[in-house]
Amino acid sequence: MNAYSTVAAAANYSQEDLVTEHVSLVKRIAHHLAARLPSSVDIDDLMQSGMVGLLEAAGNFDPERGASFETYAGIRIRGAMLDDIRKHDWTPRSVHHKYRRVTEAIHEIEAEHGRAAEPREIADKLGIPIEEYHKILTDSASSRLFSLDETLDEPALNRPPPASGTATPDEDLFQSQFRDNLAEAINRLPERERLVLSLYYEQELNLKEIGEILEVSESRVCQIHGQAVIRLRGQAERW
Repeated sequence: MNAYSTVAAAANYSQEDLVTEHVSLVKRIAHHLAARLPSSVDIDDLMQSGMVGLLEAAGNFDPERGASFETYAGIRIRGAMLDDIRKHDWTPRSVHHKYRRVTEAIHEIEAEHGRAAEPREIADKLGIPIEEYHKILTDSASSRLFSLDETLDEPALNRPPPASGTATPDEDLFQSQFRDNLAEAINRLPERERLVLSLYYEQELNLKEIGEILEVSESRVCQIHGQAVIRLRGQAERW
């Protein structure tokens, strides 16, 4: 529907028309996010916050600025859902603490050896069995919205977008540099972690489907995904 904004402008669509035409977009984004979250997160709650984002997008959209309404609305819908999720953070403090310890261990190992840290090395650094390390990854991935979208949620970008979704020059520069660094960091990940990220974010497969491709359990995919994102978030903090 990339051409929709042009059609909407030509037909002088009302805000109500824009909302009605894009309810399915809210549903699609809600289900995609829900696949990454614990079952305790209600899909209807995501839909409700997403509808708020859609209403705001319809009210602020300026078709003369050249942006597609679907692209602009998608950003606002996803942002509204993420904001609502963060307001109701369900993550136990112990999970945050263990996550920080894992991040620090990975930093130290990779700084010392100049390569990606292996799971057993990380577990040894933490002084815990490998099974407990895997459980930390699973708990972290199940308790947080572990996504590259969140990785890109930097303070410099934490401001309301302009009406068309067009970035200001400083945002353009920041995003360009950040994405270059992120792409380079992804390329340095172990092959299996890169593959999981590609299948999850580019192909939009769920964890079960990825597990079938890799011939591993869904929980193992969750661990691989969590470890990859911990590495990337650690790199992002240094940038």
